[in-house]
Amino acid sequence: MNGWSSKKNILIILAHPDDPEFFCGGTIAQWIKSGNHIDYLLMTKGEKGINDNFDDSLNIIQIRYEEQRKAADVLGVDQIHYFDYEDGTLVPSVDARERIVAAVRTYRPDIVVTCDPTNFYMNDNYINHPDHRAAGQIVIDAVFPGVQNKLYFPALLKRGLEPHRVEEVWISLPKNPNTTLDVTEEWPIKIKALECHLSQIGNKDSFRQHMDSKGLLVNGKLRFEEKFHRIVFR
Repeated sequence: MNGWSSKKNILIILAHPDDPEFFCGGTIAQWIKSGNHIDYLLMTKGEKGINDNFDDSLNIIQIRYEEQRKAADVLGVDQIHYFDYEDGTLVPSVDARERIVAAVRTYRPDIVVTCDPTNFYMNDNYINHPDHRAAGQIVIDAVFPGVQNKLYFPALLKRGLEPHRVEEVWISLPKNPNTTLDVTEEWPIKIKALECHLSQIGNKDSFRQHMDSKGLLVNGKLRFEEKFHRIVFR
């Protein structure tokens, strides 16, 4: 499927709780089923991500923590790490880049997954969230050259965080995809994981209908795909 000759350690770095499941939940399920190990690093806690019917007197951060853990458990994801950036204010600063460099040197993944920073408009009726784009920009700038170059952020060396070479970056929600995965078999588990995010999806029946509308009719059967721009370092 990916040409991998060994099991991979994969770190998914995105902006909010539910982003991994929405952007690549089928791929996550497929990779875990193949024996790969996946952790999440979410740069915000999603405290502004509420729908119109949500009671904003509730502790949204705690709710989103719990929903994200349940969704990750459905897929088989191991650890969920969080940064403390305020939801809706993420920007590609040097400070944020250093923190990602530190995280990648700490967890030392083979594969990093993030979001396309160049994709402003997903289609004719959706504008991509600025946090999504900022997270992608921060991660891409961190992976190269900061993660692998010891002259970047020398204070990290004093913390024992040695340079690390990531093998591949998979960019979700890509403006120009070069890789498409058939996740039809994994689509039901993706939906089950997404339904754990009750504070986000609204009515379950309407949500399922919306998600099913993303299928492609191929030879009389629905096919579900997830697309990426895949960068393989040589």
